[in-house]
Amino acid sequence: MVSGLESIQLATLILVVVAGFAAGWVDAVVGGGGLIQLPVMLLVPGISPVQALATNKMGSIFGTTTSTVTYYRRVRPDLRTAVPMAVVALAGSFGGAVLAATLPASVFKPIIVAALVAVALFTAFRPNVGELTKLRHDGHRHYVVACLIGAVIGFYDGMIGPGTGSFLIIALVSAMGYAFLEASAKAKIVNMATNAGALMFFLPHGSLLWGLGLVLGAANMAGGYLGARTAVSRGSKFIRIVFLVVVGVLIIKLGSDVWQDVFG
Repeated sequence: MVSGLESIQLATLILVVVAGFAAGWVDAVVGGGGLIQLPVMLLVPGISPVQALATNKMGSIFGTTTSTVTYYRRVRPDLRTAVPMAVVALAGSFGGAVLAATLPASVFKPIIVAALVAVALFTAFRPNVGELTKLRHDGHRHYVVACLIGAVIGFYDGMIGPGTGSFLIIALVSAMGYAFLEASAKAKIVNMATNAGALMFFLPHGSLLWGLGLVLGAANMAGGYLGARTAVSRGSKFIRIVFLVVVGVLIIKLGSDVWQDVFG
């Protein structure tokens, strides 16, 4: 069993802990913590991209589990919607991870950037969206839409990953009519499942660095707990503002990746 701590310097380890904490906080509020955490993981000496991705998922599942429990105790999201959505998302994430082994992420990044720009514009120009829960679908249609969202975004998380929590939140707000706080609580449950689905693929391949993953997970848990408490106490308006900031950063990061792929 490889721990990943054998040759890591103290300064790098501190950076991993700080990144894990910050990523846990951001993930708990609006998602997108992978933008902070994954690039730092790639700085670890001797780590391969697959090991970085797998260990990142291991750290993230600690944070998403912690924030899920915190949200559930304080917000009490409807599990009748969240659980089926999470189960479908887990399967989608596993499928996405399988495809990630055969297709480069650069194929999909332009589409993701366009989607993020649309999400940002939609949220910015409709300031009242997500303030209150006003469900758009009843009966079976409600669950079908929820599971469809889970399948598509779960697949995306297993294949590429950055911004999964943000996509879940905006889909729950815009397509289903939840307030930002309720959407964020449900998104954590689904995001926990997508992390688990990707890990199910990575585990048999021996890609996890267990020691480093546990350190990252502890930092992520602390950030996730604080982030969930902050989101619950500050409410939907606060989540909306942080959401727009994180989506803006996602657009810049993935947009620069696309630019490098095309013109670099």
